[in-house]
Amino acid sequence: MNKKLSVLGLGPGNLDYLTRAGFKLIAESEIVIGGERQLEEIDELLTNQERYVMKKLDSMKKFVSENLNKNIVFIVSGDTGYYSLLTYLKKSFPTESFNVIPGISSFQYLFSKLEMTWEHYRLLSVHGRENDYVKALYESKDGVVLLTDESNNPIEISRNLVQTGFDNIEVIVGERLSYSDEKISRFLAQEYEQNIRKYEMNVTILRKV
Repeated sequence: MNKKLSVLGLGPGNLDYLTRAGFKLIAESEIVIGGERQLEEIDELLTNQERYVMKKLDSMKKFVSENLNKNIVFIVSGDTGYYSLLTYLKKSFPTESFNVIPGISSFQYLFSKLEMTWEHYRLLSVHGRENDYVKALYESKDGVVLLTDESNNPIEISRNLVQTGFDNIEVIVGERLSYSDEKISRFLAQEYEQNIRKYEMNVTILRKV
């Protein structure tokens, strides 16, 4: 008899921000699937569970198909509902039931650290994809939140803003959020040349001032 597949949002990273439901789900699992970083984060919570490091989606799909009689938990970063593995899983296993437990997203965490609300911000991802955040800035009331990558980093984003006339946008960068070495930087887009450096895993807020 098939058991339910579960998708668990890890949150920003630090286990302090994993929900109680998440702890319970991991404890009851038989197989835990995730990327290397995700599995490293929950290492202290794993006892006898089998671990599967996810690399190629086709290989993972085959492995899951052969183990549907076990409690399988997929560990994903942040929120399960935003550019999540859940979409692929639902298409790959259309006859299965899923137990989905969301985590605190990195942008939620950053706004809480800034003591700000985000209901009037547009949320976009430029992590491995292109999105017109300049157009989104025109359309948004307060600004835009971006999930970034190495190419679409805070400096390149700021340079692009200046070139398109958004000099006075405040750029807020949250790096390694929830970890002991987290760093939050703030500068105007026009000041990007004074802030050129390598930025670690981050969320970037473009705030209208």
